[in-house]
Amino acid sequence: MVKNHNRSVEAVLFDWDGTLIDSYHADASAYLAMFKEMGISWGLEELEKNYSPNWYHVYRAAGMPRKHWDDADRSWRLHYAKHKPKLISGARRVLASLGSAHHLGLVSSGDRDRVHRQLREFRLTGLFAARVCSDDTVRKKPHPEPLRLALRQMKIASSACVYVGDAPQDVEMARRAGVRAIGVLGPFPTEKRLRAARPDFLLESIDELPGVLKLLRR
Repeated sequence: MVKNHNRSVEAVLFDWDGTLIDSYHADASAYLAMFKEMGISWGLEELEKNYSPNWYHVYRAAGMPRKHWDDADRSWRLHYAKHKPKLISGARRVLASLGSAHHLGLVSSGDRDRVHRQLREFRLTGLFAARVCSDDTVRKKPHPEPLRLALRQMKIASSACVYVGDAPQDVEMARRAGVRAIGVLGPFPTEKRLRAARPDFLLESIDELPGVLKLLRR
């Protein structure tokens, strides 16, 4: 599908962690506890330097053998469950506002059980016409397959969408799928790389999103 910047925005698709939910403390704490259990001498500095939405990239950077990945996943989930992340300030209000004029979708690197549970806890499940998580595709962000799956589920052309995320992998995935990329600064250590990825728009907060979408309608 050919990208057309003059086409109106019919759908807005979102990343989850760091874009709509402030999960960095839970995520980082779970990583550090898991690293300790696995005998990996990584602290917050190493994690932030090598952070990626695809946690297997983090495992590789930490030198973790592939045979230990399943154990690491179980450990991370156990420690993450001890925390209760909150929605990003303004996220619920923005979603409610946009939902009246746009189709909404979610494309997350998070595992389905965790993301769907959080959507239920925040009473947001019904807002999203598509909810694609890491379990749903063989290839992960920044490959365009997850975003393309959501577009097929929503029956929306790539040129009629924007994708909103807080990481450079979000920008790359959107561009490879022919979707306009909107970056938003969040709690994860991705700001420098997100700026370098040069999304079509870069927001200081999610509150700015409705205004950007109005600009795209002109």
